[in-house]
Amino acid sequence: MLLSGCGGNNGGIGGVVSPSPAPSPTPPPIATPAPAPEALTLSGDTAPVHDPSILAGDGGYYLFTTGNRDDPEGLLAVRTSPDLRHWTYRGAVFEAIPAWAHAAVPGTHGIWAPDISRRNGEYRLYYSVSTFGKNRSAIGLATRSTLTPSDAAEGWRDRGEVIASHEGDDFNAIDPNVFEDANDRQWLVFGSFWSGIKMVRLDPATGKRLAAEPVRSLARRPQAGAIEAPYVIRHGDHYYLFASFDYCCRGADSSYYTVVGRSAEPTGPYVDRDGTPMLQGGGTIVLTSGQAEGSRYVGRGHVAIVRGDDGDYITYHAYDTQRNGLPTLRIRPIEWTTDGWPIAR
Repeated sequence: MLLSGCGGNNGGIGGVVSPSPAPSPTPPPIATPAPAPEALTLSGDTAPVHDPSILAGDGGYYLFTTGNRDDPEGLLAVRTSPDLRHWTYRGAVFEAIPAWAHAAVPGTHGIWAPDISRRNGEYRLYYSVSTFGKNRSAIGLATRSTLTPSDAAEGWRDRGEVIASHEGDDFNAIDPNVFEDANDRQWLVFGSFWSGIKMVRLDPATGKRLAAEPVRSLARRPQAGAIEAPYVIRHGDHYYLFASFDYCCRGADSSYYTVVGRSAEPTGPYVDRDGTPMLQGGGTIVLTSGQAEGSRYVGRGHVAIVRGDDGDYITYHAYDTQRNGLPTLRIRPIEWTTDGWPIAR
């Protein structure tokens, strides 16, 4: 379940798309590395930000976020930063929802939960179209050869549908994330509520789903509990699956929090630090909701990981209790324990 962002319009990296015909539980004690700084001090255009996806490239950091049709910032707002700390709004990816998306998901009015990656000399931006509370949804793909903001002449090219879900399916095709395994195979993880987090294999040449590839299950919660926004990275000998539990989109009352499990294989099984499978509701807490601590920023979730020369960082949105629950960008360094588990400082 997602919420839009909004704001001004400064132009830049956005471009016309060519359309295709409850409080968190206390985390268990874990072995900790030396103390590291807490959340980065951010400035500039850091709110409203919902469902951030981040990539380092073309001379800086690029952030893409959810947008609805009537948002002043547009459909999939873009922000850039030279240093992860100061952020500037650069326009929006889409001027309108693609025609194929309207046909696939009647009533859709937003483009949600983007995921940005680079493959085969192009940037690939995956995105979701859906309506609240329903699983008639689809994941689409847009591509571009550069992210440089000054290159306004080149817009994004929409490539259409990657995977869809329909009433009667046991999954929901939103919240995409793409990753590559050690054998250079490319995978799309996705899912929200229903029977949980899913995966399909992609064709690296096109970024689309490989024919006849099955939909695999990676994580779920009992009784179709709240789980969504998967993100997978490879670190050392393991793959790490991050996911958001409980509820976003309720402003200062949001209970979102973030967990992780790991596996020696990209397809799982993923287990938490205590050995509980994520297919049985497992997950080691990385970000609490902030509610129990009385934090200013609560409902911490929908994460993405960016890897820099100085280490790994986790980006996410949280709701600012001092600004009427405004969804806001947050970034924290990640430290890794000696036994290979991530800690968000």
